Amino acid sequence: MERPTLIIGNRNYSSWSLRAWLAMEATGRHFDEVVIPLGRDNTTEEILRWSPTARVPALKDGEVFLWDSLAICEHLAEANPEAGLWPVDARARATARSVVAEMHSGFVALRKHMPMNLRASYPVADHEPGVEDDIARITAIWEQCRTNHGPDGDLLFGRFTIADAFYAPIVSRFLTYGVSPGGIAGEYMEAVWALPAMQDWAEKAHAEEWSVERYDR
Repeated sequence: MERPTLIIGNRNYSSWSLRAWLAMEATGRHFDEVVIPLGRDNTTEEILRWSPTARVPALKDGEVFLWDSLAICEHLAEANPEAGLWPVDARARATARSVVAEMHSGFVALRKHMPMNLRASYPVADHEPGVEDDIARITAIWEQCRTNHGPDGDLLFGRFTIADAFYAPIVSRFLTYGVSPGGIAGEYMEAVWALPAMQDWAEKAHAEEWSVERYDR
């Protein structure tokens, strides 16, 4: 059987690639990677070989081709039901889909002012307008999901789901920019950062030689 191919950007900066990659890892399937460095003169050309949007990630899985992170995760959940990428309980699953959709389309201020950069440390004392509101909403989501749906594990819905894949880049951003929520939210950050897949991604990000000037202060 043909192995899936996941097309990602370089690990240090590509938050959307991380989301799809974590979900792919959670399936337990062997897959190939194509890593395309971001911020280069030929980046758009290289990604267009795989994705009509000129953005990563993209996934080729047999005859199926997808070029959006959420679509990729939904496909992986359908194709690999044993991985449990969505919660089994209908109420929890509805909540998980809602918080994933909120992450997929929202938090614009945080995305703009706190881009992912795993190799950097930029503690921020005063956040740009809108960032504090985004941080407050994200930590509230973590606290509510953990309290209402995650008592049997350390993650949002107990075991790893697509929701954790979508919020994992936020964990890395909080670490980079010195955001340290206490209580349940802080414990959740520690649990995500300790995931073997997350540590593997971070280790490879630190080993990369590519740099994107606009993200490195």
